Parts: sequence; C-alpha cells; structure tokens
Amino acid sequence: MTKEKILIIDDDETLLELLAEHIHKADFQPFTASSGDQGLKLAIEEDPDLIILDVMMPKMDGWEICRRLRENSKIPIIMLTAKAEEVDKLRGFHLGVDDYVTKPFSFSELIARVGAVLLRTGRGVEAGKKVTSGEIAIDFESRSVEVSGEMVDFTPTEYRLLEVLARHANRTVPTERLLVEVWGSEYAGERIHVKHYIWALRKKLEIDPGAPKHILTERGFGYRFE
Repeated sequence: MTKEKILIIDDDETLLELLAEHIHKADFQPFTASSGDQGLKLAIEEDPDLIILDVMMPKMDGWEICRRLRENSKIPIIMLTAKAEEVDKLRGFHLGVDDYVTKPFSFSELIARVGAVLLRTGRGVEAGKKVTSGEIAIDFESRSVEVSGEMVDFTPTEYRLLEVLARHANRTVPTERLLVEVWGSEYAGERIHVKHYIWALRKKLEIDPGAPKHILTERGFGYRFE
C-alpha cells in the first residue's frame, strides 16, 4: 500500500520544513508549498490524501485557497490558525474544512488529527470495504471482525488499534503514530500502551499468539498487519 500524500501549504519556510519532517516520520509522504498558487498547482498535480493549510498567508489567504479547492475537490483539509474564535471555525466549516488546529500546537497533536481525519474520510480504504487475511475478516462499515467464520468481540480501544493497522495492511505503522491515532496526543511516548494492546489483539486473532502470523512487530519501529 502506498503512503498517504499530505500537502502542506504555509508561507513560514521554517515551520514548513519542520512539518514536512514530522509528517515523513509518521510514515506519510509530504509535499510542501509556500504560496497559495503553488499549493493549488500541487493539489492538482499530486492529488493528495489530505491538505494542511495555514489561514494567515499573504496575497492569497487560507480561506481563499480553501474556497478554490472546494470548487472541484473533496480532499480533506485541516486548517492551521492562530485564531480560536467561534466565528472563524464556523466560516471554515461552511467552506468545507474538516478540522482545525490552533497555533501554537504540538506536532504529535497535528499527526493525531491527520490520522483521525484520514480514517473518518476513508481516503485510505473505501468506506464499507472488508480486509481479509487468511482466516481473519474485518468489516469497517459494521465494525465487525470474524476469525474462521466466528465473530470475535473487541473492546473499543482494541478495535480502534486493529482498524488503524488493517487500514495500512502490509505496511509497518510507527508506534508513535499508533499512540496518537488510537489514544491521543497526550499519550505520546507511552509505548507500553501499544505493546499491551498488541498482545491483547494477538490472543484474539492468532492461533499461536507467541508466534504471530498477522500482527507482526518491526522491532524499534512499529507494528504491521498482514
């Protein structure tokens, strides 16, 4: 499965570089634009899975960029803004903004929002699509999991973790990305949470949890569903 493309549009070159670095570390493919014109051009050329867009930009601000994007595109948009007033958020949602991140923000929070929007909008896996691997069948629409034809119950957190892994099947998902997407940015660095729930998944999905064939570990990096 190819990496999701994330287009970042911001006139702050330093922030743009930092954002691209963190997006890359989270196993996304970043593209950057320092102006509205360049951003609109890249949106057409690269067809990204999500756009991170700064509101305060010269010449063409984020509102105008968003308006132009929405004329012929449904690409999810996360707005970066220094303003938290309700009127600004309402304006953004009216234009079709999918989420907001207010400056100053942590990079882990932004990565969590990116992952959440991608899952919610179904850019990685078509809505309602099933993922199957051997005796395991996962239905994202009904949020159900079968093993050898038998329905298996999961806690909300267990299912959320399995869903993130399955939506990126055959790709290793970094542990930190799992943390922020499943538990939230406040759990960044708490790797023991992931380890505990991975073991819980293996006990429910694997014939031999000690020698897993579906929930695999890439030591020092993350986990992969196969």
